[in-house]
Amino acid sequence: MSWETLKQKQPNVVRILTNSFLKDRLAHAYLFEGGKGTGKNEAAFLFAKSYFCENLDGIEPCHSCHNCKRIDSGNHPDVHVIEPDGQSIKKGQVTDLIKEFSYRGVESRRKVYLLKHADKMTTQAANSLLKFLEEPGEMTVALLLTEQAQQMLSTVLSRCQLLTFSALTPSALEAELKEDASEAMRKAAVALTNDIEEARAMCGDGWFAQARMMVVQLTEELRRHPFEAFLFLGDQWHAHFQDKTQLATGLDFLLLWYRDVLFVQLEQFTDVVFVDYQDQLKEEGFSSYTERTERQMSAVLEARRRLDANVHPHSVMEQLVWKLQEGSTHAKI
Repeated sequence: MSWETLKQKQPNVVRILTNSFLKDRLAHAYLFEGGKGTGKNEAAFLFAKSYFCENLDGIEPCHSCHNCKRIDSGNHPDVHVIEPDGQSIKKGQVTDLIKEFSYRGVESRRKVYLLKHADKMTTQAANSLLKFLEEPGEMTVALLLTEQAQQMLSTVLSRCQLLTFSALTPSALEAELKEDASEAMRKAAVALTNDIEEARAMCGDGWFAQARMMVVQLTEELRRHPFEAFLFLGDQWHAHFQDKTQLATGLDFLLLWYRDVLFVQLEQFTDVVFVDYQDQLKEEGFSSYTERTERQMSAVLEARRRLDANVHPHSVMEQLVWKLQEGSTHAKI
């Protein structure tokens, strides 16, 4: 990763940091806020490299000097990373950091510390960090990373320069995945996440591809043999979607299917996700009507809510199939 590469995804963040580096006006604390996969972690380590690189070109680190390599390997003595210990960042972790930073830098006066998932600091940890943020060392820089800035203490937020990492657009995500998967799989992954690494993992996951196909099979059963759909649940569906997390993915796919049917009915073909099943989408869309498709989408959303409310997955699906069957034999008027 380079600043130039990151600039394509987060131009505002890179512009601000570039100006700060070039004008030697770095803040003593930054809060990188944004969703998963938006480049916060990459930006934090690029920052550390640019701060310590021995062969800096503008603000671009060389990635090959002794300092850059040690940062990559996690072995730089003046770069410290704190992550949650279990479910939270605890007071003892912050206390140890402050003690460590009270000593003179091992190789220079510069120090950088990264707090990943800074929103997971306990109140005691956040209060311990507060004084350190107010009176940092002269060349100490704090990088706090979070997806939930609203859950952090306002007193901590007020002492950091906030940089917001925007979610990647679907087209940008698809472009990133072009070498990894087919168009159909790219569209499926991008429809379910805006995290590039998660999307890439989905594209390479055989279970994910099979789940997508199972949803198409279920909709075909409902369309052609509506009263045999329960047999499909027992014979195949439950065996594939074995837990709550997996079923949530199945329901998300099912919602995308009916959304695609609605797009077909509205002649918005460019928005379709199931691009390799357009004949089936057209058959279902042209034999039904938009009001019924909207009811089907509402039924899937309700099933998703029931699943989140810890209703048994089998019960969720059985009730959903009953609702999806309603009007299944009605022709379009």
